[in-house]
Amino acid sequence: MRLVIQRVREASVTIDGKMAGQIGKGFLVLWGAKEGDTRKEADYLAAKLCRLRVFEDEAGKMNLSMSDVGGGLLVVSQFTLYADCRKGNRPNFMAAMRPEESEPLYEYFLEQCEKEVPVVERGEFGADMKVSLVNDGPVTILMDTEEMCG
Repeated sequence: MRLVIQRVREASVTIDGKMAGQIGKGFLVLWGAKEGDTRKEADYLAAKLCRLRVFEDEAGKMNLSMSDVGGGLLVVSQFTLYADCRKGNRPNFMAAMRPEESEPLYEYFLEQCEKEVPVVERGEFGADMKVSLVNDGPVTILMDTEEMCG
């Protein structure tokens, strides 16, 4: 499972011109699952994400978590995080989990985040979404359970 986490001042996602989700200060998270991912990986990344301390304290150090600053999450599913570009110029997405397996895992991931963060917004799984953000820092962090969990 992979996350691309961007610390934002604000972020939103629209679908067919209608606002689907928006947050102020917090994280815009692009979420992707690969074949073989389970709830174990979702639990691990949800806990790491929700406790990640990258907001500045009074001394200007990245030392505070989302709960410390009252931040929110906007989580957008994105199978393209598992693009394989090693051969040719057209990405291969064979490593990405199939939608019928990935969508329930995405929903489970969101449920785990909701246990720790009061504001969890989302895109619509499989939809053509327009994502807007004001990156803060910029701070962008990659999390991958393959690299973090073995």
